[in-house]
This record gives sequence, structure tokens and C-alpha cells, in this order.
Amino acid sequence: MTTIHLPGASGELRPYEPRTAPAAHFSAPADATPSRSRTVYAAAHVVADPFRTAPGLPAAVDWDATLAFRRHLWSHGLGVAEAMDTAQRGSGLDWAAAAELVRRSCAEARAAGGRILCGVGTDQLPVTEIGYPYSLDDVRRAYEEQLALVEDAGGRPVLMASRALAAVAKGPEDYLEVYGPVLRQTAHPVVLHWLGPMFDPALEGYWGSADLDAATHTFLELIAAHPGKVDGVKISLLDAEREIGLRRLLPDGVRCYTGDDFHYPELIAGDDQGFSHALLGILDPLAPVAAHALRALDAGDPAAFRSLLDPTVELARHLFGPPTRHYKTGVVLLAWLAGHQAHFTMLDGLHSARSLPHLARAYELADRIGLFPDPALAGSRMRNLLSVYGV
Repeated sequence: MTTIHLPGASGELRPYEPRTAPAAHFSAPADATPSRSRTVYAAAHVVADPFRTAPGLPAAVDWDATLAFRRHLWSHGLGVAEAMDTAQRGSGLDWAAAAELVRRSCAEARAAGGRILCGVGTDQLPVTEIGYPYSLDDVRRAYEEQLALVEDAGGRPVLMASRALAAVAKGPEDYLEVYGPVLRQTAHPVVLHWLGPMFDPALEGYWGSADLDAATHTFLELIAAHPGKVDGVKISLLDAEREIGLRRLLPDGVRCYTGDDFHYPELIAGDDQGFSHALLGILDPLAPVAAHALRALDAGDPAAFRSLLDPTVELARHLFGPPTRHYKTGVVLLAWLAGHQAHFTMLDGLHSARSLPHLARAYELADRIGLFPDPALAGSRMRNLLSVYGV
């Protein structure tokens, strides 16, 4: 009997009939050739060591499983965006573990011939009982320390938004004062990351203003002041119209990498005035489907691209629903159900950040679109999880 009874938000159980066979995109071998028409990175999660992880303890990572998942992403032609918020940066992955993750993943990328970007932040400056007692110079030096490590490891940097900078900056000029010297010393062009407060409430008012038009002006001023230093910008505001507007204002040669996990098919497909590349957390679970869709786009068939990716949006909007910052829980659940790791445990106990009905709905939506290479394994694991909760 294949029927599985899934709990709803009101506590009721409803029957669901899982798929019995893998979807068509699992019938062909993975193609490690990157897309020709778009530059695409999946922000990858980390696999916790289930025997050494607990809330409040230093991050304990299962390195073998974590690196194996990066090889899975490269095998589908996707690049890896390493040590980003999907990897629980600032929510379980401390700087010491993030630094080790960068070193190991960059070495793995060289061996596999895979593309890699790495997050550069300031999370070695922790929040204290009195907040962030740091100066702008402290924040700049923290960025410089992480930039040096990423470049020494062979990674291309993503300059991530900084909680410390958001706390100590008094206006737009402080952002320019910190980012400017960092950009001037980069060895290669970087990606600038604008992460909205829906992903991290501590970043409210980033770029010096809660007015997004004013913040956009500062953002573009920084880019214009450092020609040749910015490869692209990652926009994670979950606002497709604003991303398109900003995309059209970027200088020639500066790419827009969508970080919009709600509207990615239309933003990547683009319009007659341009398109977005991608750096997305949702590509962590969607790699096989996304790879097929990108090959269709490379072949000049945007309709086929949309027909493959549009059905995934309902799952993405569920995973990234409020509070958006807990989307990583669903991402790791799907990795476990798909067989990429042996357990559903997260750093800092964040596997408990979503309710059982939320997890059950994530399973159902993922199964419906054929996201599991072994639907029977996924169903068995989902039943085991339900039994832990008494279902």
C-alpha cells in the first residue's frame, strides 16, 4: 500500500498517493556542461554531523556528505555558491567552520572542474549583550580577512551583507566607506549581495535607508565608483519588478544574479531588454530539473524552459514562505528525502524550525513534480519522520 497520510495545518490527516517511478529527468545521465546562455549557481546547504551537533555548540559538519552534495550540483552543470546563507551562515555555521568549508570546497572544485563562488562576510564580529560594539574600521577589516581567505583558497568572492555594518552604519556614506576599500583590493571582480530583511531582519535599511529607491541609488553609486571590480549583483528582495528595474540600470558588463526564489523562471527567461543570471538557494533541491530547463534555454526554447521550471514555483514559495529565513529547513529535508544525506539533522537544531505540516507539504509538492530520484525511499523516510511525531 503506497498511500501516505499527511498532516495538515489544522491537525487533520489526508491521504496522498506518492509517485511510483522517478521523473523523466532522472532517466538520462547528468550533464556536467554548464549552461551557455546563463551563469547559474546553486547556494548549497551543509550536512551536519548528527552525533556532534546541538544548539549552542560550535558547528559540526559532516564533510564527506557536504562535499558529495557539491559534486552532485557540479555533475548537473551548476556552479556552487559556497558559505552563503543557505549553508546556515549566521544561523549555525560559525566563521571557523565557514572558513574550513571554503577551503575544502574550493579544493573540491579544482578537482571536479566545477565553478565556485564563496561568501565573504563579517560574522567573526559576533553580536554581544550590548549589540555590535564595533567601528566601521572593524567591519572593513573583517571583510578583508574573509576576502583574503577566499581568494587564497581559489574562490571568487561574494561580498555578503553584514549585520555588523547594518548595526553601526549611520547612513549611506558609511556603506561606501566600508565597501570601497574592500573592492579596491580584490584580485578579481566580485559579486555584491543585497539580502533583504525577509531573509534576515537584522538587515533592515541596508545601504543606508529603508527607502528602497534611496538604497538602490547608493548601491549603484558604489558599483559606478569601482569599474571593473564588480562582476555582478545578487538581488534577494523577492520583488521581481524592482529587480528588473535595477537590472536595467546596471553598467555594461555587470551581471544581475537573481536571488528571487519566488519569481526565478520569469527573471531568468528575461524579456526583450535583458535577463537575470541566477544565484539561488532553491536550486539546491532543484538541480536536476533546473539543469534540464537550462539546456532547453540554451537550445533557444524558452517555452520548454518555463514548462519545466514554472511547476517548481509552488514548492519554492512554500519553502521560502514566512518566516523566510527558515527556508533552509525545507531544503535540508528534501536533501534527506532525495537520498543525499543519511539524516534530517541541522546545525543549531534548525531542523525543528518548521512545523510538521509544513514539512509534509514540502514532501508532497516535491514528489508531485518528480524531485526524488527514488520515490520509494522518499516515501519511506517521510513515513519514518511522521512516526517520530506520532502520526
